[in-house]
Amino acid sequence: MSHRPRGSRARHHLHCDSCYSRRCRARVEASVSCTLVPCRLLCGAVFHLCKEEDHLLLCPNVRVPCLNAGYGCPVQLPRSSRAAHLQVCPASVVCCSVEWNRWPANDACSQPNAELFENLLRGRGREGCLDLAMALKDQEALFHSIKMTKLFPELTRSVEEEEREERRQEEERRREKARKKKALLEKEAAERAADKEARNKLWEAVNSISVNFPDEKEYDEYEDEEESQPVLSQEEREAIARGSGVDADLLVNYNAWERMFSMEMGACREAEETAAASRGRGRGRGRSLGALREEGETGSCAGAAASSSSSSSSSCLTGKPGKNFEYKSLEPMKIITVRTFKIPTSFTARQGRIRNPAFYKRESEAVDTSDLGVAPGDMPVWEEVQASLLCSLERERRGHLIAESVYSDSLLTDEGTQTYSFLSAPFRRNASLADLTAGKPLELHLQLQVESVTSRHNKASSAFTFLCGHTFQRTEYGKHYKNIHSDIQMGVNGWFEQRCPLAYLGCTYSQRRFRPSTHEAAVSFNEELGCFSLHPTVPSSQTGRGGQAQGGEDSLSSLPYEVLCHVASFLDSLSLSQLALVSRLMRQVCSSLLQERGMVTLRWERTSFSQGRARWRPTHRVWQFSSLFSPVDSWGFRNIPPISEHLKACPYNEVECKTEKIRLPCVREEIQSSKNCKGPTLVTLFKGKRILM
Repeated sequence: MSHRPRGSRARHHLHCDSCYSRRCRARVEASVSCTLVPCRLLCGAVFHLCKEEDHLLLCPNVRVPCLNAGYGCPVQLPRSSRAAHLQVCPASVVCCSVEWNRWPANDACSQPNAELFENLLRGRGREGCLDLAMALKDQEALFHSIKMTKLFPELTRSVEEEEREERRQEEERRREKARKKKALLEKEAAERAADKEARNKLWEAVNSISVNFPDEKEYDEYEDEEESQPVLSQEEREAIARGSGVDADLLVNYNAWERMFSMEMGACREAEETAAASRGRGRGRGRSLGALREEGETGSCAGAAASSSSSSSSSCLTGKPGKNFEYKSLEPMKIITVRTFKIPTSFTARQGRIRNPAFYKRESEAVDTSDLGVAPGDMPVWEEVQASLLCSLERERRGHLIAESVYSDSLLTDEGTQTYSFLSAPFRRNASLADLTAGKPLELHLQLQVESVTSRHNKASSAFTFLCGHTFQRTEYGKHYKNIHSDIQMGVNGWFEQRCPLAYLGCTYSQRRFRPSTHEAAVSFNEELGCFSLHPTVPSSQTGRGGQAQGGEDSLSSLPYEVLCHVASFLDSLSLSQLALVSRLMRQVCSSLLQERGMVTLRWERTSFSQGRARWRPTHRVWQFSSLFSPVDSWGFRNIPPISEHLKACPYNEVECKTEKIRLPCVREEIQSSKNCKGPTLVTLFKGKRILM
């Protein structure tokens, strides 16, 4: 809301420029001073009338846009309330940066739990374990982040191969479509033939007139007559065409096209003969490298013209026989490297500082998989997930790939090669590890345990780091960190959720020990949203009271709009985001609470220009609710039996009864006669006892 000033700064008053007194009694004179006026917005300020425009730039009661107006906040508020508004501003968004680590499932330092993982994945739908759901979500995010092009560029398809594959798939789809169309046409033709046959049978039954058809012998005689007729030549065909009155221009055009077609056919025949001859010479050359004579002969100029030797061509012109030469044994030439740089004799380098490559005699030997003595068919095939995780950990920990060339100095280079053989190779350019495992059975390749060692610390071993990445309002972040990361996530391994002590044998039993202290509720993990949710436990006596109102709508939608908005104001952010997906009415109800409970972010898109430059610019604003459930101030223990009760009926708890006798240690006292009158002491008591087995 803007206010028009009563005075104008165009007039310059000498007294007003230096006067700051609220009790100024200067006389009002033109071009010297003006009268004192209070602020229109009742902020309490008193100033000269000519300074009203300047005061509006500082007045605390002027309504101004939010500080985050450029980030999407539409609120207009007094200037004095902007600082307090930042705590609840929908554009004041905080991104959670909490990190945690997970080790691979087949890590050498960890205990293998293959049987436990298989049992958990088999009963995943009915149990809903928190640690398993979190591990699967982290594994999905990890697989989407691993790009096969960065790890195995030599096994990635090129642009031409990918375009060829796309054309092949398009051709297969076209063939499949044509095959279906052909099958449909054949089906329709069969139906028409059946209808026609039925009509013919009906016609034969009705028609009493007999018709004589020629037999097969007459047809054979007719075909023999056609074959016995002579084949006309091209000149005879042209003469018949002229005699029948065909236009001469058309006949000339036909002759021109006929000559062109005959020339092309002749060229094709020549090309086929040349290719066949070259293939024959190649096979002969591949069988033996014997003596090869020159093609030029003494009495033939054609042979001399086909030869590439100048001596043979000159012998053809002079009539003298050419000198024949032949290639006998072919041996590779030895390549000698000449070093033109010589170290001056006055320079002496220490071997400890500069390693001279000529000081030691070295031999270069090529090592291949054939040196292993294993047939190509017996070579092991790598599994995509294990190889990708191995290479990712090597790059994350050491900063380079396995078997990468390392330059220790300007003289020595360490080179290594590591070959991989995958069944799904070659990969597409934009393929990720998640694309390769999409059609395979679900497996768990990460540990269930979570550690909170962040990337700011040095990791003791190779582990993958995961980031929370959820966005919240500034007032919601503290509650999210306390309930999600501090209470649930960091205590899910044995404290918040407790597993059977025999889980390493394959037992999948687990129990959640805590609940909110104020009400009964169960904590679950939403795999689609990647967040925790709190579901209140509804008594069984209240579950059957829900019903539908008249017209097929539920009883909640039949309430007035104002009542629905009031009811929705008591829900948490996660419940509001899910309620907005129920119906259009509920979406309108939740939209009315966006500025108060929601948050706004900018959606950025990359724009490319014709000069090759690119720039990111915001395209639109996105309003949404966060994934925070109702905050829990304190937790209490659930009324469930302890884990020892499960051990009594655990199928993996095998009790071993001992029937053989076991010798136990016993204590024997040796009575020693004391010659003095002093009483026994602690030292004498221990000296007098011995432990016997």
